[in-house]
Amino acid sequence: MEVAGRKVAIVGMGGAFPACKDITMFEQNLFAGESLIRTWEETKAFGKNIRSNVSGYISEQEMDLEAIYSTLIEGYPETYIDHLGRIPDANLATADVGSIWAMLGSQDAIKMAGWNTAEVHSAQTGVVMGSGSAGNTVLRTAWNSFYEKGQKTRLAGSHAVDRSMVYREAANVSCLIKNRGVCEAIGSACATGLGNIGYAYRLIKYGIQDRILAGGIEATSLESFIGFDAMQVLSKGFSPAESSRPFDVDRNGFVCSFGCGIIALEEYEMAKARGAKILAVIDNYFNNSDGDGNMFFPSFAGQKRLWEGLLAGHVIKPEVVKVHGTSTPAGDAIELLSVVDVMGESGYHISAPKSQLGHMLGAAGAVELITAVLMLEQQKVLPCLNSNNFNQELEPFQNTPDWDGPMNPINHYKHLISSQTVEKEINQIVCLNYGFGGTNSAMSISKHD
Repeated sequence: MEVAGRKVAIVGMGGAFPACKDITMFEQNLFAGESLIRTWEETKAFGKNIRSNVSGYISEQEMDLEAIYSTLIEGYPETYIDHLGRIPDANLATADVGSIWAMLGSQDAIKMAGWNTAEVHSAQTGVVMGSGSAGNTVLRTAWNSFYEKGQKTRLAGSHAVDRSMVYREAANVSCLIKNRGVCEAIGSACATGLGNIGYAYRLIKYGIQDRILAGGIEATSLESFIGFDAMQVLSKGFSPAESSRPFDVDRNGFVCSFGCGIIALEEYEMAKARGAKILAVIDNYFNNSDGDGNMFFPSFAGQKRLWEGLLAGHVIKPEVVKVHGTSTPAGDAIELLSVVDVMGESGYHISAPKSQLGHMLGAAGAVELITAVLMLEQQKVLPCLNSNNFNQELEPFQNTPDWDGPMNPINHYKHLISSQTVEKEINQIVCLNYGFGGTNSAMSISKHD
């Protein structure tokens, strides 16, 4: 049950972002309208076995990290060196590269939040973060050495488990910062990032914690890329910068990307009392399931119920709706129609950050929440790149007997989506993210004042 009077503030942010050395560079590139998607040369080594070759990936060098490879198992990163000395060696030894991103992002978020040592170590400070997949780089070589090469288990080292377990990022962050509150990870596919932050919001709202580091991570991984490539759902046939094209009639799949977004949350009155810079206030969070038994196809009814839950008992009239917007043929269309079904045809803009970032899977919701906070601060709507031509005919599902949504083609709503940065007054933003299995998440954030 919610505790009366408790609100939740966003007081810090950090993470790892493609082709960007820090969150400042990330912000600059976003509002300059740049794409962070590049050709991933590593995929080309597999020739025609991989259909897509573009990604918003992050290299170890870009994060000032260096993998130390085993002399006994080829290609196995036993540990990492942090060339900037940000993470102690003992913590690096238990971490895969995504966990290192989470630790670095948490350090940045704590610094921005201004939490002191006592606050960080407190039993009222928690860690809630997760990813959409396993520690693939560690597992790949560890299991291959045992199953395929017949090598002894000990050659994989003593940290294969803690570097690949489900909640490895949360565990590594907790061990680094030495908090005494909760340490948990929620996995909900591509809704993981926003889902972890939403759960953290509830822990504070319900009086269980006062401060939480929350977010989502997806480490650069060929395994994840290959899996989606095998489903034939990745974009192909365009230049890297043109590959992610939400709502465009020529979209043919999403760009598989990687990253990390960490948010520092704090009970509002506590943050205000200590003079913290409050970046945004969370109005409400709601999540649900489609309930139609379909693992992959989006549900208009499920998304409509998601909006109903978010709006219930709250005044939510956003100037911007940050959509999931993956560039998949059915997903984009159903999402856009579900938004206009609730919001109408005017008075707001739609932003799809994946047009610049690609789809960061488990990190998507967290990194995109960061983009929403930045839009509040900048009072600018991020551009939706490559959204040039919209379908002028009804979508196939709009012609089915059970369709009860808007009966206009996607082109009718083109005015809501700008391919250029838009300056406007922004007081409130709604963020949407969805995942396989029919899981849906929605969060509304507002300016501090």
